[in-house]
This record gives sequence, C-alpha cells and structure tokens, in this order.
Amino acid sequence: MSTAVRRTARIAASVCAAATVALAGAGVASADEWPTPPPYPSPLDPFDYNGFLTPADLNYWNPFVSQNRLTSPFGTSTRIVCTGFHGVLLECWQADREGNPHKLVKLAMDYPGSMGASLPGGGPGHFVYPGFIPGS
Repeated sequence: MSTAVRRTARIAASVCAAATVALAGAGVASADEWPTPPPYPSPLDPFDYNGFLTPADLNYWNPFVSQNRLTSPFGTSTRIVCTGFHGVLLECWQADREGNPHKLVKLAMDYPGSMGASLPGGGPGHFVYPGFIPGS
C-alpha cells in the first residue's frame, strides 16, 4: 500500500471511531424526566420511595415474600420516585450517580415472588433499571 492510501485509511478509521464514541456518549447522556405532580389533587402524585427488596436482601429471593423488588446497579442508594394507587406502585424512576432520572422497567410479574398476583391491583411489582443485566 502506498503512504497516501495508508494515511487516508487511518484518517477514515479515526473519524469513524470518533463518530462512534460521540453517538454512544449521546445515548448514555440522555435521561428521562422526573414525573411532575399534576396541578390538581390526585392519588397518583409522585413520591419518594425506598422500600424495595434488592438482591442483597435475603427476602428478595424468597418467592413467598410479597414485596416490591428492585434490580439495579445502585440498589436503593440513589433517589427513587414512584407513582402508585392504593399502595400498588405503577411507575418508578431512579437517579443515576449524576442525579439524572431513568424510568425503571416494570416486569410483568414480581419474579421471584409468586404470591402477590392475587392481591388487589396485582400486588407488588419488580422494577429493573433500564439496560441493567445482573452480573455483567
């Protein structure tokens, strides 16, 4: 290969690498918004909540314990805001280390809990931090 071709290939590779880093960084920087309280009295007002079971709690793994579960790299160490109705959590957001909110994903079942589905409102929920894969 000639020197000009090598130089062009290096420049192209550098530009592609810089674009990849910029695009990947843009995805990480984006965050959800904290829920805003409605301007009228509502039972769905957002509130701070930290009563989750996390994998560090032994009861998290007990299928006979019907409590809300959280699978997150931050555990309950950062701010968590939820909305709920009659004691059933509907949606939750958790701050990352920089304080940016991220909407938690609510699983269809309170896995590994199995006893709460017959409770009013479907019982407790299991919330997962977006993109978090335990053990990775």
